[in-house]
Amino acid sequence: MSSDPAPAPASGLFTGGEHLFPVRVYYEDTDLSGVVYHANYLRYMERARSDMLRVAGIDQRAAHEAGIGSYAVADIALRYRAPARLDDALTVRSRIDRVSAVRCAIAQSIWRAETLLADGGVTVAFIDPLGRPRRQPAAWIDRFKQLSS
Repeated sequence: MSSDPAPAPASGLFTGGEHLFPVRVYYEDTDLSGVVYHANYLRYMERARSDMLRVAGIDQRAAHEAGIGSYAVADIALRYRAPARLDDALTVRSRIDRVSAVRCAIAQSIWRAETLLADGGVTVAFIDPLGRPRRQPAAWIDRFKQLSS
């Protein structure tokens, strides 16, 4: 057993107000035709959003465990522009588009180098443990506003 620390998962990084998240296309991501299965683009975007929030200092797990609330997808849209294929290195770009007391809209796009593969956005609503809309923590709203300006 090695005493070297295990590598940390990639979390991406912010450049300006945009979060960049790296994704590699694996065999399991592709369909019979050898391109990324359509639903996997949504998975890539979900991973990128989760890590964008983590890097921004939004602790979703702590809020959930404390009974404060969690995010639920209220609306999602996705446009496919070009296929991704096995072993492609992709970048998911995410930015805060709009924020309100309860909702946050995030614009996202998936790129292979300079080629746009898919783009769209998601609106999430903050809900209490019973599923009712609830005001997001004020510090989170402030952080989203910082990132969107």
